[in-house]
Amino acid sequence: MLFGLDGVEVGLIIVFLCLFGGILSGFPVAFAIGGAAVISFSIIASLDSAGILVHQAIDTTSQGFNDIVATGIHPDTISHFRYPDLPTVAVPLFERGWEVALDRNISFIVNRMNERVLAGQSIETLLAVLMFVLMGITLERSKIANDLLTTMARVFGPLPGGLAVSVVVVGAFLAASTGIVGATVVTMGLLSLPTMLRNNYSPELATGVIAASGTLGQIIPPSIVIVLLGTLAGDLYSAAQEQRAAEAGCSDALTYLGEAAVVSVGTLFQAAILPGILLAVLYALYAFGYAMMRPHNAPPVVAESIEGEVITRNEALTWFLIAPAGLIGGAILAGYLGVVGSQNVIVDSYSDASTSAVLRTSVSDQCKSAMIDLHGQEKWDIATEQQSVIDASGGAQESRQLSEEELTQGLIDKVASAAPVGTGIAIMFLMLGLILAIARGVAPSADPRPLLIGFGGVVLAIFADIAFIGPLTTPGAALLILAIPSIIALYGCRYAVAHLGRNQLIKVVFPPLVLIVAVLGSILGGITNPTPAAALGAGGAILLAAFRKLQDEGGSGKLIIQAAFAVVILILIGVNFDLRITRDSVPFEDWVAFFAAQAAYLFAIFGIFYACWVLFKGGVLSPVVRETAKVTSMVFTILIGSQLLNLVVISFGGEHYIQQFLKSFDNEFKVFLIVMLVLFVLGFVLDFLEIIYIVIPIVGPVIYGGTMDPKWVTIMIAVNLQTSFLTPPFGFALFYLRGVAPKEVTTGHIYRGVLPFVLIQVFGLGLLWLFPAVVTIVPNLIGH
Repeated sequence: MLFGLDGVEVGLIIVFLCLFGGILSGFPVAFAIGGAAVISFSIIASLDSAGILVHQAIDTTSQGFNDIVATGIHPDTISHFRYPDLPTVAVPLFERGWEVALDRNISFIVNRMNERVLAGQSIETLLAVLMFVLMGITLERSKIANDLLTTMARVFGPLPGGLAVSVVVVGAFLAASTGIVGATVVTMGLLSLPTMLRNNYSPELATGVIAASGTLGQIIPPSIVIVLLGTLAGDLYSAAQEQRAAEAGCSDALTYLGEAAVVSVGTLFQAAILPGILLAVLYALYAFGYAMMRPHNAPPVVAESIEGEVITRNEALTWFLIAPAGLIGGAILAGYLGVVGSQNVIVDSYSDASTSAVLRTSVSDQCKSAMIDLHGQEKWDIATEQQSVIDASGGAQESRQLSEEELTQGLIDKVASAAPVGTGIAIMFLMLGLILAIARGVAPSADPRPLLIGFGGVVLAIFADIAFIGPLTTPGAALLILAIPSIIALYGCRYAVAHLGRNQLIKVVFPPLVLIVAVLGSILGGITNPTPAAALGAGGAILLAAFRKLQDEGGSGKLIIQAAFAVVILILIGVNFDLRITRDSVPFEDWVAFFAAQAAYLFAIFGIFYACWVLFKGGVLSPVVRETAKVTSMVFTILIGSQLLNLVVISFGGEHYIQQFLKSFDNEFKVFLIVMLVLFVLGFVLDFLEIIYIVIPIVGPVIYGGTMDPKWVTIMIAVNLQTSFLTPPFGFALFYLRGVAPKEVTTGHIYRGVLPFVLIQVFGLGLLWLFPAVVTIVPNLIGH
């Protein structure tokens, strides 16, 4: 044994030193990781061949080992850490020689590159990274951040610490629309830091709030960190729970857990919403509290008033709070009363399979004991009773084809239970009603008659739906019935939009807000997965940036707006009509809808190409494409290099050694706390990409293999990685800010400024640790 250490321990130290040596060498990190893998493997292989490195493995042929196995303990759970007195035997690190290990590593890296980079199942999810990066960089180049900061400074500036609060609000906005930390920190550093310093803000508070707000892109969806973590978490959780089930003596994880061991990126986006908002609120509260305690370091700023009409307090309460709350509350109440709901009358031609018991009961005695320990005796008894009833009725009934009489009766039942107003129509006209109400609040002295006419069209449409549209009404007929009320409502909305466009706050906030709602709403609502939603966001960002560019140049943006409406029309047609023209019988209205959708699609594509041409001509598209290619290629290169480094660690047993050490602790929360502390320390010197791709695959089988909710585990890791961006001396957000800060702002100012926000991050982690429901409540509500 070298220096009294086990050979695997020496190997891990060599890998660690090579990795940090490569990172500190000045070479690009993406290549330094791969180089560290090659160098460390060469050193370890040389020492192993010379007989210097020896691993003390447990002697599986000893009587002590066999006695422990005889007690029912799974052999995979027996380690030297748990049973230090077991006999050991000296074995080489590479059992079959370094040549075989090298050959296996090369084969694995080729397979993993194919699975995760070229053509595997996770490649579609990873494509969302490209789209979100393109979306973020496009918005960052379109000066939207500049408009947001200027407008929010006017809104919050008169408050104590108002400029700092406005930076937090804009940081949250940019996080939800870009998800790129570097771009957000640099943009806000260039735009807001000089303004804050000119208004006598403390350099510490100014730099701290900018750096911290810029890192919100790590956690607020759509976050690249969550996309990358999610692709790993799904695989790690599934494999870890299968291993856990095997150790418990069960056939698979579905039997043992009573549910599928699945976690998706979309679910993680849902779980990240409240933690992201929580951190933003904590930042804003600290800035406000700091200003109250030290008003001379964060004074109020009297800025220009927001463009628009002067609105009284009663008018603001009526049209910005009471009326919208009444409309939304009325729609929710109508849903509870059954007035608004599904009008779907499609009857499945096959019957449902009979309901199975809550747990599988045909299991071995060992698995039964483990399942009772996990779920409790009461749930096991319920499952046993349910299974007895199923067996008494002849066993589980498989799905079968329904007869004509059953199909007819099923249709009658569906029609009878359908709601008078469809959910889609209710939501659409609710949105029009909200636009009319808010427009009235923006311009209360304007002629209200066009708005009242529009609101009358909304009411008329709802009554027309109740009176003339039923579950069996075709989409074409429904469109004709709603045509006149819709035209009346849109007539009022035309005037409403004109009023809204004159308000500076709405004009600045509304476009990115619509884009955020479209992207996140499609993911959180279960309409699509992150990759198509990211593509929608990228296309919307290009249209938005082109519209802004045309405005700056004095051109007309009508074509861009028309292309955006074409996308909306395309979505509405796709939701309301069956566009499958390969069916045996296609109604005339579906043919009309198909050609209308084709026309809308072609026009939308033309609009996006036109937007690209506008950006290219304005010198915006080329740097956007170059920066997008640079960021995404870095991500995928680090992915490949980290896979190679992981294979080196696996080849000499380092991964198994670390996992055995972690599993030796009886408390899984203690294990997770150790992992979180390690990640926090590594965040001082490693980027989040290296941590995700190098560390998480090693510790993942342990932290995802217990009873902890995988959503909570993943979000806790994401928040921890966000903290790594702020921690001195190597926090990347600090480097980004240092690069754009004026000379009078020193590195000491930045370090002192971020320390309170690092403590806030730790406090936020503590809240999530004590109250896991903050993470799980949104996925649970949406899932049900």
